[in-house]
Amino acid sequence: MAMQASRVLAICTHELESPVFEYGPFVDAVKRFILGPRFSKVRVLVMDPGRVSYHRHSFILLARKLTSYIEIRNAAPALRGCPASFMIADRHATLYRLQSERWDGICDLQDRGVARVHLERFDALWHRSGVQRQNVTIRI
Repeated sequence: MAMQASRVLAICTHELESPVFEYGPFVDAVKRFILGPRFSKVRVLVMDPGRVSYHRHSFILLARKLTSYIEIRNAAPALRGCPASFMIADRHATLYRLQSERWDGICDLQDRGVARVHLERFDALWHRSGVQRQNVTIRI
């Protein structure tokens, strides 16, 4: 899926699963995708950040090096009950796992309708998990 993407990769994951996010060919594909000739962006929403091991994690190390291309957010606590994991590439390809604990899922590389539905859901979760900004008043 990462090798198919050319502009945007949106990922909703529970714990940055090591078999996927530390798999050398996946990390290399994401790196090639980001450093390619076009402006590319990867957004990752982590549903269960307490289970993520940030120490020596290949994908996290890549994200730290390429901060303007890879953005990782922790899901807001109220949204963490979602059992699914999914990845959407360029608004047309979807990899979807109904249960994040299981590895079986559905992959569709050319269904814009399905990808649009999952991307809208991802965008809603992404925006609701954004950093809350506070208005700060400075008195002189």
